[in-house]
Amino acid sequence: MSHADLIRRTHAPHTLDTLTRELRALGISPGMNLLVHCSMRRIGFIAGGAQTLLQALLDAIGPHGTLMVPTHTSLNTDPARWENPPVPADWLKTLRDATPAFDPLRTPSHLMGQLAELLRTWPDARRSPHPVGSFAALGPAASHLVDHHPLLNEFGDTSPLARLYDLDGHILLLGVGHDRNTSLHLAEHRADFPSKTTITEGCAMLVDGQRAWIIYPMLALDTDDFPALGRDFEATHTTPDVRLAKVGNATARLIHQPTLVDFATDWMELHRHPDD
Repeated sequence: MSHADLIRRTHAPHTLDTLTRELRALGISPGMNLLVHCSMRRIGFIAGGAQTLLQALLDAIGPHGTLMVPTHTSLNTDPARWENPPVPADWLKTLRDATPAFDPLRTPSHLMGQLAELLRTWPDARRSPHPVGSFAALGPAASHLVDHHPLLNEFGDTSPLARLYDLDGHILLLGVGHDRNTSLHLAEHRADFPSKTTITEGCAMLVDGQRAWIIYPMLALDTDDFPALGRDFEATHTTPDVRLAKVGNATARLIHQPTLVDFATDWMELHRHPDD
């Protein structure tokens, strides 16, 4: 969406003061450990753009809070599995051979949005070393959240999502729905359901200082039922587990992450059956 479209859709510019006030009214408080998924265009025109929004979030959680964002790199995956669009078969070897090795400091995120990419490059931010499903964090708990992120546990019990769970963290869905709610993948890892399976993934990464194309197993992830899961969660939970309000022009959801993950684990075990 262009600046002209944002201006036409916004009654008045959103500012650092207005956004901080609305984030605090939503329930974001000092000391909170907060994972943010965000659509800037849904918020409307912000004076200062992503920099202003990031500063508003940091002001809302204060110096003792930590902000985390997804900085995934979907271009560093096996091109044989790409579907939107698929690539020609004669491209596959070239892509596997030529994709640069993942570098937490240099490799940009892909399709994660302006806020996530800005936080990734913010002074003192830290990024997890997973070559596909990394997260970046800023604040006193950043190292604890992201420094250890094993290849074989992208979103599972040794991932930044699990450490956010252990820290009694929260999720902010800002202008996006549960289809973008990465914490539900932690529930996928924990849940036991008949269709659960693994797939083979590939990525370029450094091994002993040398670039290599690595093949590894990972859980087959499925987001198709995330919106229905989210609706059921919101229908059965109220404050303080979930809070809804407007931030700018966007619908914002502040969710207690452990409560959601526990609910989602049980929900998947009940609903994810191939004959349903």
